Amino acid sequence: MMTMLDRFGADINKAFLAKRKRLETFTKSSVKTSHQKIEQLWRVQQRDSKVTEDYCTQFNAVFSQWDTDVQKSKDNEEKLLSMFQHQQKMFQHKRASQRLKTLKQLLEQYIQSLDTMEKTHVSQQGAAQGELRQKMALFQKKILSDTQQQEMATVRKSLQTMLM
Repeated sequence: MMTMLDRFGADINKAFLAKRKRLETFTKSSVKTSHQKIEQLWRVQQRDSKVTEDYCTQFNAVFSQWDTDVQKSKDNEEKLLSMFQHQQKMFQHKRASQRLKTLKQLLEQYIQSLDTMEKTHVSQQGAAQGELRQKMALFQKKILSDTQQQEMATVRKSLQTMLM
């Protein structure tokens, strides 16, 4: 009976370790894929450097902290496996949800900043177009005035040659 219980315990432990390995692999893959996609987005938005730099700095700090937490969890996992299995899962879920919540807040701030920046750009473009229209109108008036003066000079010359 005792041998059966030991085998049952060993089988459960093996199954648990296998599930944990799959979870770690999935987590690593998901984190790596997410990180790659976010870096690509960052490169596209780099021209708006101030907003992007602030966002990337904050994101990298949160992501590095998350990565450090995952690494610490791995290092401590072997030492504390039997004592903290249940508590560790709950803690990791809580931290992951906090990090995701923080990332969501950062993303919302980033999107809001981009909206504000877009409105500023539209306003600046409108001002630039208005100024360009004014300059074009002045230039058009000047060209018209110069053309009229040239025509008047031509008419004067013609009259002078006719009168002489």
